[in-house]
Amino acid sequence: MTALTAPLRSSTLRLVVVLALLSVGFVVTGPATANASSSASASAAAAATPCKSDFGPNVCVFDPSMPVSQIQATVDAIATQQVPNQFGPQRYALLFKPGTYGTADEPLNFQVGYYTDVAGLGASPKDVVINGSIYVRNQCDANNSCIALTNFWRSMSNLTINVTNPDFGCYTGEFWAVSQAAPMRRVQVNGLMTLMDYCTAPSFASGGFIADSRFDGNTVINGSQQQFFVRNSTLDGWTNGVWNQVFAGDVGAPAQCFPAQADICGPYTTLATTPASREKPYLYLDRSGKYQVFVPTATTNSAGETWSSGRPTPGRSIPLSDFFVAKPSDSVQTINNQLARGRNLLLTPGVYHVDRTIKVKRADTVVLGLGLATLTALNGAVPMTVADVPGVDIAGLIFDAGLPNSPTLLQVGTHHASKGAARDHNGWSDPADPTALQDVFFRIGGPHAGKATVSLEVNSDNVILDDIWAWRADHGNGVGWKQNTANTGVVVNGDNVTATGLFVEHYQKFQVIWNGDNGTDVFFQSEMPYDVPSQAAWMSSLTTKGYAAVLVSRTAQHFTGYGMGTYSFFNQGIDIFADHAYEVPTPANVRMHDLLTIFLDPSVGKGGILNVINNTGGSSTIANPDVPVTVTSFP
Repeated sequence: MTALTAPLRSSTLRLVVVLALLSVGFVVTGPATANASSSASASAAAAATPCKSDFGPNVCVFDPSMPVSQIQATVDAIATQQVPNQFGPQRYALLFKPGTYGTADEPLNFQVGYYTDVAGLGASPKDVVINGSIYVRNQCDANNSCIALTNFWRSMSNLTINVTNPDFGCYTGEFWAVSQAAPMRRVQVNGLMTLMDYCTAPSFASGGFIADSRFDGNTVINGSQQQFFVRNSTLDGWTNGVWNQVFAGDVGAPAQCFPAQADICGPYTTLATTPASREKPYLYLDRSGKYQVFVPTATTNSAGETWSSGRPTPGRSIPLSDFFVAKPSDSVQTINNQLARGRNLLLTPGVYHVDRTIKVKRADTVVLGLGLATLTALNGAVPMTVADVPGVDIAGLIFDAGLPNSPTLLQVGTHHASKGAARDHNGWSDPADPTALQDVFFRIGGPHAGKATVSLEVNSDNVILDDIWAWRADHGNGVGWKQNTANTGVVVNGDNVTATGLFVEHYQKFQVIWNGDNGTDVFFQSEMPYDVPSQAAWMSSLTTKGYAAVLVSRTAQHFTGYGMGTYSFFNQGIDIFADHAYEVPTPANVRMHDLLTIFLDPSVGKGGILNVINNTGGSSTIANPDVPVTVTSFP
């Protein structure tokens, strides 16, 4: 999603905001200036910084014995740098040891900018308590247009927030106004929680992802969020939907209501359970003060968070001594040597220039990034491959394309290795021990020029894709139809692959190609490429205009999809059409639920999408802008 689109008409947005705020009894008094501590200078913070940890200078480890003022100065200095730093190379992890931070008289309130992970180091989210707030707000341009459409690449996890900011005026509450690639995991919020920054206008937002979390004491404000996916969490109410709000395995989720019924409900896609999930591994301190990485157990048909029932999250702990703690200056050869010795891999914050492939060959290997560690392809390399082994976990990474073209940025399994081969507990695939990717993001252009034919290729069976954003950049550096070239974001060849939270945008052909059997996708968000130069340049066959966002091929005899939205915004001043948003084989055991298409921004957009799925569903064009065209069930 780009900062240039205006996906909600201002009158519609104002109505959404008013209804959302009234539903929780909140009164808007106008924006207040940030508290004085938020204006601390970077130089003052540098003198107080605790960012001298075992993980390098970009990992700050806070202790509850530190004065709140010292912590405040450090986090504010990082926020001052990172809030506007959309494509910079700086990366940070802000880690809090078990204990309580802030008080009613001196709360800890701080902003989270780009490439910043905020996480507690407890075994449970209850072990780290923040009395204050950890927030993301709109960004305002020179024309004072304030939006959250590009609030990407940041995260918060494994802590509890007792919302304490009574002097913040309109900003009172826990604000998490984000778009893609900004997950919230293992968080408990006690108090007002809003996913929209309604204190500055026009407040557009295009998120988002929440998992394994709990919200008590107030209804979650969705507000202007066009789409959002929440799974395995507990909700104390939800205000509204806009286009595509999806819930899976959530206690207290809104009832199924798709499409929306005016003034009644929706649009909500609600599943009682999540078909398959594996929570993200996380770093924590054990009772002896030693670092461990906890790897949660995979589950099927689950509901609710894993940690608040009085029982610990099921899984296994791996001592940090079993990890190679890498820094950006380490060579790929060094990393591969450590992996070959049976070690796991923890990538500290920074940008890693990868001129050859990082090879993950051992079953149950964990690759965990801190501070959204970034692997940038050099010389056409494939930055990472995973062998045909079960149980690998890759989490918290950005993969950036470079020059020249890379065939793939991340390949999981050897192409078609599983087809026709016997598979058992010791073989290439184990349904009880699936490989998983959590919070893994891909970029073609943006920070710099880059090209990659495919971003993510999944060849192994029994893989979970949990919060994936593959993005061919529509703004930033190296952007243009012939500059950041990329055919497809995600290709799935393996069987029994489940995606929960799949965001794929702006690729030049099919956004997703699904060849594997028994696939499932719960929540999908996509935009077709903005910059198609002509219809002739964008034909998937001699007679088919454009490329579908999702192509389920004839080799996939069974596929199920829930809550899938595709948008068009062709901005080159000429009509560009796609015949279908979704193409699936018929006859086949394919079941699709709650699909929609939308034509964005009639002031600039042209053309549109002519059918929702195959030849079913109406068209989304300038004749019906910003209005979802839906198919509730197919076939």
